[in-house]
Amino acid sequence: MLVLSRRESERIQLGESIVLTVVKVTGDRVRLGIEAPADIVILRKELEPRTAPARPARASA
Repeated sequence: MLVLSRRESERIQLGESIVLTVVKVTGDRVRLGIEAPADIVILRKELEPRTAPARPARASA
C-alpha cells in the first residue's frame, strides 16, 4: 500500500484518467473529490455489493 500525505486542494493522478483531489480536511475527516470516466464504478468499501459465496465445482462423471 502506498501512503501519501496531501493538503487541501492537492491532487493525485491515478493512471491516465482518474484524479483524486483533497477537497477539505476537518479534524479527523477528509473530503475527497474523484474525477473519473463514467464507465468507472466508484463505491465506498462499506457499500460494496456482497456476492454469494462461490459454490464448489461439481465433478463430472
